[in-house]
Amino acid sequence: MVLRQALFPRLLACLFVLMAGCSSADDGAAPAWAEGMATVREADLPAEARRTLTHVDAGGPFPYERDGAVFGNFEGLLPQRPRGYYHEYTVRTPGSADRGARRIVTGRGRETYYTDDHYASFTAVLR
Repeated sequence: MVLRQALFPRLLACLFVLMAGCSSADDGAAPAWAEGMATVREADLPAEARRTLTHVDAGGPFPYERDGAVFGNFEGLLPQRPRGYYHEYTVRTPGSADRGARRIVTGRGRETYYTDDHYASFTAVLR
């Protein structure tokens, strides 16, 4: 019984240390480029957005002529960067007769943003 009483607090302490170590490895903190923005994990994006990211990562082919065009950030919602820093890609919108409102915007520093309202707002994509 005495051995159990001495062992239990030590095991409990080890468990807390292990849990603290695991949580600090992925504490959910957003990267600096996403500071102050809403975020979404890539896995939680709509399937069409994940498909677009697959095309972006592979360098194409892209289904829309405007994919890869320079995004001007005229709305000023993304961090200010020199012209040509950001590029945009269409995210297919089922049922839409045109390109729709959804886009992925990427930066040279591998930043990734998603908009589903044609640049009225952006969400930083955590990849």
